[in-house]
Amino acid sequence: MKQKKLIAVMAVSLSVGLLACGGGSGSTAAVNAATTTGASTGTTTGTTTGTSTGTGSTSGSTSGSSTGSTTSTATVDASKLPLGDGKFTRTAPAVGYVYACYSAGSGGASSKGPWFNADGSTWNSLSKISVQGAVKWTSSFIVTLGTTLGITGNGLPSTPTGNFPIASTDPAYAYDRNPNAIAQSNIAWGLPGNPVVADKPSCTSLGAIGVLLDGARLFNADDGGYRDAVAWEVQDACQGHPERTGQYHHHNISTCLAQKDTTGQHSPLLGYIADGFGIYGNLGENGKALTNADLDECHGHSHAIVVNGVSVNQYHYHQTKEFPYTVGCFKGTPVTIH
Repeated sequence: MKQKKLIAVMAVSLSVGLLACGGGSGSTAAVNAATTTGASTGTTTGTTTGTSTGTGSTSGSTSGSSTGSTTSTATVDASKLPLGDGKFTRTAPAVGYVYACYSAGSGGASSKGPWFNADGSTWNSLSKISVQGAVKWTSSFIVTLGTTLGITGNGLPSTPTGNFPIASTDPAYAYDRNPNAIAQSNIAWGLPGNPVVADKPSCTSLGAIGVLLDGARLFNADDGGYRDAVAWEVQDACQGHPERTGQYHHHNISTCLAQKDTTGQHSPLLGYIADGFGIYGNLGENGKALTNADLDECHGHSHAIVVNGVSVNQYHYHQTKEFPYTVGCFKGTPVTIH
């Protein structure tokens, strides 16, 4: 695949918001970073490898309440992650499940890889392979926040991708023959600028549920067949791959993001979900590593967080190592995104 010069344009507002199904997984160095300044009204700038320009501004804050869950002291063994196959519901949201608006179809991967454990119910994320290659793209991604959370971009990541379609010479081809090529797929979304918790959660669709700060879409954890996409599908080293129309996307949080967890601190913002709420890393208050038991049915909770320099009590989502990894349902009212 032709190498492309990476020139990412990005302005990320560390304020209210979050992100959004399709195909694969992996791990590579991050090339994008974001910093924020200001109080209740402020601006944010972001930088990436290459040249980067753009600013975002925001004012105001939101608050909300959520149904919490019992705090867990459990640890998660990355070599024995519970398989998420069948953990989908179409009737009501549930902790550890994806609330789906669709019926199961067929999954992308053709067979189980050797990273599935012999017990039949767990998989080893430490031994999973990735699609080969390190292709660079011209990425454009801008976030502005006023009364509406405006997200625009070309859908291409600021971090390298694998070579797609998966080549027959790639070891990944034995398990996942993804025939799709990555293509530009523009993002022009107006998400809620002041999101609030809805009267009841809503289900997720197959396709984008949000966007990560690398400029690529986030899908839910389904491979299309009610199987665990993160376990089954072979993605690239940044945990991404294209679906049939070429949209490059993630089913979990990419390890290539420049925003990293810091021991003892709450995780940073990693992206935006279709209902306007933000998604953060694995660490909650006081830097505590979170599991499903610490979060509600939508995979989030409310507490005081710093939003654009101001401490507010606000709902937000979190990443976990366990299925469904990011979002189980929408806690707020989502807008239609593609």
